[in-house]
Amino acid sequence: MTSFGVIFRMRRIIGQKKLGHAGTLDPDAEGVLPVCLGKATKLVELLQGGGKTYEAEMLLGVITDTQDTSGQILEEHPVDVTEEEVREALFSFEGTVEQIPPMYSAVKVDGKKLVDLARRGIEVERRAREVTFSDMEILKMDLPHVTFRVSCSKGAYIRTLCEDVGRKLGCGAAMSHLVRTRVGSFSIENAVTIAEFEEKFLTAKENGLPMSDFIIPLPEFFPDCPVITVPDQFKNAAINGNSLPLTGTKPPEDGRKVRVFLSDGTFIGIYKRTGTKYALDLYLNEL
Repeated sequence: MTSFGVIFRMRRIIGQKKLGHAGTLDPDAEGVLPVCLGKATKLVELLQGGGKTYEAEMLLGVITDTQDTSGQILEEHPVDVTEEEVREALFSFEGTVEQIPPMYSAVKVDGKKLVDLARRGIEVERRAREVTFSDMEILKMDLPHVTFRVSCSKGAYIRTLCEDVGRKLGCGAAMSHLVRTRVGSFSIENAVTIAEFEEKFLTAKENGLPMSDFIIPLPEFFPDCPVITVPDQFKNAAINGNSLPLTGTKPPEDGRKVRVFLSDGTFIGIYKRTGTKYALDLYLNEL
């Protein structure tokens, strides 16, 4: 299932069109895919900028056109490297490195997706970009198969990392399996499958139960931001996203972000203290 396929099915389950996902997963990959509902779609860009963690398996000795084993094999080579050489090659990419995005990707060049060009047999020059890999750990090594865990920044491709490792070893490599275990603060331990979500959603809807145990309420996404309740005389200013005066006897320190609510409990969004006022940082209301 593609990431768009997940959104399509979710729309049918909840009967709502305004949905978005943060961080596309390749069709052959599985794992965590944050889905934002309604006004929470404003968080998509914020979520996409967060770090991600993957568990991947690479197969040494092959090079494919897609950099994974679902593609067409272009080259095959004997694998006569040692486990220590594999370890050194993989860990040499830990830190900030330059990576050329793969042709089979959603990256756009001159307004055209690389994957669309690749499917037409067109290959174009791509600029290398800086990405970061961290917390590398080899989980299992049974050559020519290597399973590892890695965290990375936005825009990093694990498929490309595998191919780069294979190139460094001189035998080639392709990604054979990928599971995303974390996106920002969302981990696979707290995730639900689409089938589980559908069951929970329908049960809650039919019985009038709260959905907060499997759908995170928007204000709870910012647990580190103190709560500010706007006095009624400034209600319209808050609704319009205007600056607000400092309230309370102990306002937060300058630069601190806060969650702003109306007196009736309506969540307006995230403001930031700037000098003697609160300035709008992220508007999340639809009044």
